[in-house]
Amino acid sequence: MSEDLVLAAVRLGSGGPVVDVRLEHGRVAAITTDQQISAGARVIDGQGGTLLPGLVDAHVHAVQWAAARRRISLADAGSAAEAVTLLVESLRPADPGELVMAVGFRDGLWADRPHKDLLERALPGRAVALFSNDLHTLWLSPAALELIGREHPTGVLIEDECMRATADLPVASAETEDGWVADAMRAAAARGVTGIADYEFADTITDWTRRLQMEPPSVRVSCVIAKFALDDAIAHGYRTGDPVAGSGGLLTVGPYKLFVDGSLNTRTAFCHDPYPGLQTRGNLELPPEELVPLMKLASANGILPAVHAIGDHANTIALDAFAEVGCGGRIEHAQLLRPSEFGRFKELGVIAGVQPAHAPDDRDVADRYWVDRTARAFPYGALLAAGATLEIGSDAPVSPLDPWDGIASAVTRTDDDRPAWHPEQAIPLDVALTAASQGRDSVHVGDVADLMLVAADPATVPPADLRTMPVLATVLAGRLTHLAV
Repeated sequence: MSEDLVLAAVRLGSGGPVVDVRLEHGRVAAITTDQQISAGARVIDGQGGTLLPGLVDAHVHAVQWAAARRRISLADAGSAAEAVTLLVESLRPADPGELVMAVGFRDGLWADRPHKDLLERALPGRAVALFSNDLHTLWLSPAALELIGREHPTGVLIEDECMRATADLPVASAETEDGWVADAMRAAAARGVTGIADYEFADTITDWTRRLQMEPPSVRVSCVIAKFALDDAIAHGYRTGDPVAGSGGLLTVGPYKLFVDGSLNTRTAFCHDPYPGLQTRGNLELPPEELVPLMKLASANGILPAVHAIGDHANTIALDAFAEVGCGGRIEHAQLLRPSEFGRFKELGVIAGVQPAHAPDDRDVADRYWVDRTARAFPYGALLAAGATLEIGSDAPVSPLDPWDGIASAVTRTDDDRPAWHPEQAIPLDVALTAASQGRDSVHVGDVADLMLVAADPATVPPADLRTMPVLATVLAGRLTHLAV
């Protein structure tokens, strides 16, 4: 339930005046400079912090992110052999029959290759499942393959085979997973997040409706419809943007997710040009003759498509499909584009759902496999100049569910001591903040009270320090979901 709140002595937006902001019935009721406090309202000392719209992570895999926070990280592994060493060193005492799970390896630049035999030698007879950072590769031990009833020559499964095997792995109970998700969303609220789009490959509407009965969520959720769930969604009369019944507006029906290609790190993003030395242009997961009918069926029933496209050929196919169907929607990732495609996003009314934190993460593998094409990789500046609408997400667990990480990467095009990577594709801070707030750029009377209070004016903070921006308070529909002590 919302409560009447007064956020006292806060700066209203970047460079704005110091004001008091009164929240009533889940909305911004008044903005005043006369220091008149409503009787009975709870007063929060704003400490001179800056009040901004709440952040919305436009692309999250909620269960996978919640689970990844509890799993062994292989992010620092520089080879397959090193990944196995890190895994063994990080293992806690456990039942030998328990499935060992770890996340975050990036094999795009490894000199050696992952193989089930490496896992078997290190952990004989143990069931081991290792997830790549991009979620498009699953590395299994012989015992893990046996566990899910599969045979495979290397134990390294990619794309659809990876997704199907992942779905067959043992999982925690719904109650346990729901607890993990609740913890993860509280952590997100502590970073100023008031909303997410959940792209989990599941019946997200059912899952989030169940979670809503447990406790009020810390974020609003756009429940994305997985490919397999379209017929049921149509039968239920779901339409993108509509509130889910009984959720009090905290849950809405999301778009319909479809995959055209794979990913850069797995070398399966579908490109016009071959990957150097690999004799492949990537994987076409959903050709136009299958993509277009699905998009037509969804859009005819009020469900907008969200099309995963990373390689430049995949993006051409996705944009051509939107043109043929004649509907709006989203392209998720849009990592590599031909210059002729930049203007088509605005022309077709297609939102570019982007993940700026991936650009510095992937710069080295892009320099190897998209050599001579990186000037148009993660091309946020060019898309913005062409009039495209950008919305920032994390793709958590691919990068952390923390929009400040994406904002900083969008502005700086680096996340370490190296110079900016293609700085011409950086975007201004105010644009990045708006793109990370689902288009909201200021706070007005009458707005839904989804807000965050940060300790400093972002415009005065060194860009590299945006990642660690202190969040003093987060408010969802007028209810405090985070308050720094």
